[in-house]
Amino acid sequence: MFTSLGSNLNDLHFPGANFRNSEYRVSTAASFGLAILCCLLVFSGLQMYKNQLGSTRLMTLVAGYIASWLFIFMITALNNLENIVFGKGFQARVIPEVVLCMVLACSAAGMVHRVSITVCFLCSLAGLYYINKMGQSSAAPVVPSVTGSKKKK
Repeated sequence: MFTSLGSNLNDLHFPGANFRNSEYRVSTAASFGLAILCCLLVFSGLQMYKNQLGSTRLMTLVAGYIASWLFIFMITALNNLENIVFGKGFQARVIPEVVLCMVLACSAAGMVHRVSITVCFLCSLAGLYYINKMGQSSAAPVVPSVTGSKKKK
């Protein structure tokens, strides 16, 4: 399904914004630090409020959604760490990195409630799809469109 995931969001192109040479861009090391900090905050929030998050049906769904953000932050941190260690072009793969982060995020959701595991898994898959889509659009070469004019006979 997914062979590689590019998560270098600095290379994305949005109309009217140039993130490649933008003053809003952070370095890979700073992004790694921010992602780790967000992982710690989300996990500690899940643990601090696990009684409230597991109390009703709606809150168990919210806990799974919050745990899916833990997955997003973990995959970002892991990919940034790999880019620091192995070089800029390294991309996360499905088998070691994504599965590891998915298991850890679903385990954190399971500490709140069993239903949260399913919600976390489904929301994490949706997030993974969009991360992969953004990575492919930034890594795809720009092909100029060639328009040929045909003469009428």
